[in-house]
Amino acid sequence: EVQLVESGGGLVPPGGSLRLSCKASGFVFDNYAMGWARQAPGKGPEWVASISWNGDKTAYKESTKGRFTISRDNARNTLYLRLDSLKSEDTAMYYCGKDFGMLPSVNYDAYDTWGQGTQVTVSS
Repeated sequence: EVQLVESGGGLVPPGGSLRLSCKASGFVFDNYAMGWARQAPGKGPEWVASISWNGDKTAYKESTKGRFTISRDNARNTLYLRLDSLKSEDTAMYYCGKDFGMLPSVNYDAYDTWGQGTQVTVSS
């Protein structure tokens, strides 16, 4: 079955960086677009970034442009999200998702499977 396992979260001061990873299994990884979403306490889930099946198309939430970078290594069935210049507002549980198609989607509802999440906490 489809499995998505996130890792790489942690506690980081404002302005710091993290790299999140998502190891995928149970499906043909390079047949699908992938993405990241996040959910902060008291808020609903928010789409963050997406990438096409071969990595040639990407999309980002406006507030993360220039700070977050989504990438994928199809040979290793792994999705990444590099987070730079982190702000307290970025504190959330971050989830890796599998899109139903091959092109990146910007809507949370376009993803049919999500992982268990990895916590990112930005604090002094």
